[in-house]
Order: sequence, then C-alpha cells, then structure tokens
Amino acid sequence: MLTNEQRAEQIIKKYAFDFEKIPKQEIIDLIQKEIENYQEGSSEYIRVLCGYLVCIGDVSDAFLLEKAKYSINMDVGCMIDGDWIDALKHDNPFLKKDIIDEFIEYYKNFQAGDE
Repeated sequence: MLTNEQRAEQIIKKYAFDFEKIPKQEIIDLIQKEIENYQEGSSEYIRVLCGYLVCIGDVSDAFLLEKAKYSINMDVGCMIDGDWIDALKHDNPFLKKDIIDEFIEYYKNFQAGDE
C-alpha cells in the first residue's frame, strides 16, 4: 500500500499543473473518498487534492474544503489553509492567483519522503 506522500506524488505526476485539463469532478470524488476513508499518516495526499480543487474550483467548492479541513483530524485541519477556503468563498481572483502560484512552487519538485 502506498503512503500518503507517495499517493500525493502520483497525483501530481498524473495532473501536473495544467489546471484547464484537470477533471474537477474527479478531484471532488477523490476528496470525498478520502474524507470518508482517511488513510492515516501524512496529510499530504488530501492537502494536494484540496489544493487542486482551489486551483480549479469556484465558490461552490468551498463547503467541501471546509469539510475536509474540519472533519478528519487536527493534522489535516492544519494542512488545509483557511485562505484557500476564503479565496473560493469570496471569489477572490487575486488571492486565488497567489495561492495557485504558491501551490505550483511548493509541489513542482515534490517527492515522497519516508512517513
């Protein structure tokens, strides 16, 4: 079984950063699946999924990010930035652009470590 960091690395390799081509419903489904059956360990996998949703999502997706942030555990809650939720809730294109830039910078060379 893959670790959460390994699953995060796989997702990044699969989708990369061409946000126009990432299937939003697939990301939503993966987040919902993870909320329902969270795999213990690093929170990196659900964080990257939520980050993708911020990059491709809109105001209608803020509720799912809140659910992920507040319904699993404190570690996950800390990993999902409140600014991500605010950017979607308030449809703030400037904040969203900053988040997208930071997301790409953080994950562009991401490699799974030992959990």
